[in-house]
Amino acid sequence: MLTLTHSDRHLWRLAWPLMLTNLTVPLLGLVDTAVLGHLESPEYLGAVAVGANLFSILYWTFGFMRMGTTGLAAQAFGRRDATAQTALLLRSLLLACGIALTLILLQSPLIATGLALMNPGPDVAELAAGYAAIRIWSAPAVLCQYTLVGWLIGCQLPRGPMIMLIAANSVNIVLDVLFVTVLGWNSRGVALATVIAEYGATTLGLWLVWQRLPDHRASLRALLGTLPDYLALIRVNRYIMVRTIALLLVLAFFTAQGARQGEVILAANAVLLTFLLVISNGLDGFANAAEAMVGQAVGRRSHRRFLVACRTATRWSLIGAVVFTALFVAGGHWLIGLLTSIDEVRDTARQFLPWLWLLPATAVWGYLFDGIFIGATRTRDMQNTMLFSALVVFLPGWWLTTGWGNHGLWFALILLMVARATSMAMVFMIRTRHGSWFFNE
Repeated sequence: MLTLTHSDRHLWRLAWPLMLTNLTVPLLGLVDTAVLGHLESPEYLGAVAVGANLFSILYWTFGFMRMGTTGLAAQAFGRRDATAQTALLLRSLLLACGIALTLILLQSPLIATGLALMNPGPDVAELAAGYAAIRIWSAPAVLCQYTLVGWLIGCQLPRGPMIMLIAANSVNIVLDVLFVTVLGWNSRGVALATVIAEYGATTLGLWLVWQRLPDHRASLRALLGTLPDYLALIRVNRYIMVRTIALLLVLAFFTAQGARQGEVILAANAVLLTFLLVISNGLDGFANAAEAMVGQAVGRRSHRRFLVACRTATRWSLIGAVVFTALFVAGGHWLIGLLTSIDEVRDTARQFLPWLWLLPATAVWGYLFDGIFIGATRTRDMQNTMLFSALVVFLPGWWLTTGWGNHGLWFALILLMVARATSMAMVFMIRTRHGSWFFNE
């Protein structure tokens, strides 16, 4: 019988709300698809698919607002430094608003460039541009949400993000039905519903954070800080931004190379990559918990707490990877059948299913070490190992196996995961041996 230690229970207290939050992320897209999928023209659905993909890439490029805030908040929480916690929140929110306003000011070239790269048909492109012109106004809400979620996770308040997402989904569902089904606003209605839902969730997040702000006696001027304070925040976050862009480019390259092999391969890969999204969202719950626990240990400069947090997160991450592997080995054929009824696509996806079986065991290490490195704010290590994995391993691996067709593409993706696991493990062991997790750099 499995006996849970105090550390196990602590990790699960942090992880389960975050796992639930992560696994319900696709719900917003599913609701949009459901209401538009019953309209008279498929162009509305295509426009929202293109527009939503554009903003997923655009906004997640600034996902460092979530990850960077988590590590710094966790360390301030570990030091029991109430002033630092509040100052970090305020400065991060101001930085998020500054980035968001820049995106709004640059919306015309950003949207035009994004649509040109995706190259939809003229009718879909026109609708997608209308969708994007509305959706861009959610930038302040989205980036502030990243900051609020990161701060709540770092301060070990994981139910806050869950409540925010439930609120966003609920508002979005109601407004989707009202704007699209009742008022007939089509893809523009979906965009407006999403914007309102994002601002609603951000408002709720601000209220949740306000209720949980620790007591401090610092002045507003001290909390706002000076330019060096913001430069330090940017320095931590810039490495995560480069790492995130590199990962997004790898996935975009993977999709593009699949498209060059024909529509059937493209569709089959899309089905299998959907399962990769499920894997990452599920296992990220343990990684997010590791961020909070590791950050707290680093903040307290406790080597023992740090090792306990790493061991606990590793144990449960590996258990999760085994569960996902068993799920895809036993039910992969059935799951593919759920996602597509097109015989050719279904048969092709099943042909490449064995590569999916390898993903949980190879990808779990990247998620785990990301959590550890974010908690310890060793974000430059994240950047460097990702660049090494993408440029030195993934691209040469793909080039050397181009004769294998789509099998070579999947082989290169697995190589990327293995390279991330190996390089990050080496950095982890070196830092642990020298105790440099607790040194300022």
